[in-house]
Amino acid sequence: MTDRPRLFDDLAGVAGGALSALTGLRDEAEAIGRARVEEILRKLDVVRREEFEAMAELARRAREGQEMAEAKLADLEARLAAIEAKLAPAGGGGPGMVA
Repeated sequence: MTDRPRLFDDLAGVAGGALSALTGLRDEAEAIGRARVEEILRKLDVVRREEFEAMAELARRAREGQEMAEAKLADLEARLAAIEAKLAPAGGGGPGMVA
């Protein structure tokens, strides 16, 4: 009677050890596969998603800055044109003209 429970304990121990070994093998295979894929991507000069998203954000900010600068320039040009229009009748000629 005592042999039977011990046999089941031994079988459970062997099964647990085999399961641990298989889990370790699976993890090792995943690590090797991941390393190979990363090596291939590096050789193909492919960027990671994080890097791409960071550069896209920089480009978006630069585009917004450019649009703001263009709007400010247009506003300044309009203000300058208004000032020149006010000065033109009183000055009698325009910039560079001698009266």
